[in-house]
Amino acid sequence: MASPLYLTLMAGPGVALPVPKPLIDALVSAEVSESATGRSGFQLTFTLADDSILQTFFLLAAASPIPLLRVVLMANFGGLPQVVVDGIVLHHEVVPDAMKGSSRLVVTGQDLSALMDLIDFSGLPYPGMSPDVRVLTILAKYAAFGVVPDVVPVLIPDVEVPLVQTPSQKSTDLNYIQEMAKDCGYVFYMMPGPLPGVSQAYWGPQIRIGMPQQCLNVNLDTWTNVESLSFRYEPQNAVTPVVFSQDQTTKLVFPIPIPSVTPFNPPLGLAVPIPQKVEQMNDTAKLPVSQAIMQGMARAVQSADVVTGEGSLDVLRYGQILRARSLVGMRGAGIAFDGMYYVDSTTHHLKPGEYKQNFVLKRNALIANTPVVPSYPF
Repeated sequence: MASPLYLTLMAGPGVALPVPKPLIDALVSAEVSESATGRSGFQLTFTLADDSILQTFFLLAAASPIPLLRVVLMANFGGLPQVVVDGIVLHHEVVPDAMKGSSRLVVTGQDLSALMDLIDFSGLPYPGMSPDVRVLTILAKYAAFGVVPDVVPVLIPDVEVPLVQTPSQKSTDLNYIQEMAKDCGYVFYMMPGPLPGVSQAYWGPQIRIGMPQQCLNVNLDTWTNVESLSFRYEPQNAVTPVVFSQDQTTKLVFPIPIPSVTPFNPPLGLAVPIPQKVEQMNDTAKLPVSQAIMQGMARAVQSADVVTGEGSLDVLRYGQILRARSLVGMRGAGIAFDGMYYVDSTTHHLKPGEYKQNFVLKRNALIANTPVVPSYPF
């Protein structure tokens, strides 16, 4: 029997607190999207009556000294609460329904990275700081909102001498951090939880290793926990990036091909296709060799995914939330498509008593390279 689903909604200006019961009762549905490389977004839909507490709640939130309405949504089934989204409201809209004689309030927002896109800090100097130290300095401003930095140092720091040149910020904190991530071949995103009111800000390479989630099963009778699933095999999309390094003495430029399999992107199958295209990254010649290689590795990860799986599942039957940015096993899809996958994105669809997800899986090879995949999480 499926475990009962309980939703917990927290909201408030700056700090999210549990909302009154009439407000959570008015929640009709929630949709949350997660991506491996981009922002997470959410949309909450409420029933709105003339005397609804929602009218008063949003008026008080707008009139507060902190004009930011923060929302935290948690799902609890099997006795384990999990934070689905932690973000701020960017837009709300009232949608009348003339046929039913009522209205609906649709609240749209993004994760806490939206806070970093509000103020332009152009010109702020960072003397003698490598990119990772600059990221830590920027993220320190958001500690009051529960943002915990998870920053991976660059392999070879390129620290400019302050007397010669001092790096300065361009645009908002979010744009500047994303620009530095691109220069280093890194990614930046926010992960909600593990506690309500806490989010992890990850800045580092896209890592496709770690503890896998509970296995996805298809065509296994009573063990099947996937409602729909399809696969695409597209080897023509893979490329071999070629970066360049210039010798400062002779001014000669040396090409450096980057393989599709890297320490951060290990083969997730036995048959890794040879890329059919070569892509020259000419702009890397002016960069330090370590930075050029990291950018090439990031491009190799982006293009190496020759297998894409798209499907949907019922979370109550699956037994836990399928999270993006981590690994998951697959069984029952056939010899070519069984094995480990990287969860590239998920979309959560929640209603009272119902929790379903759409997901996109990616892999850089065919045929499983492990004899078994975990049926249950460790």
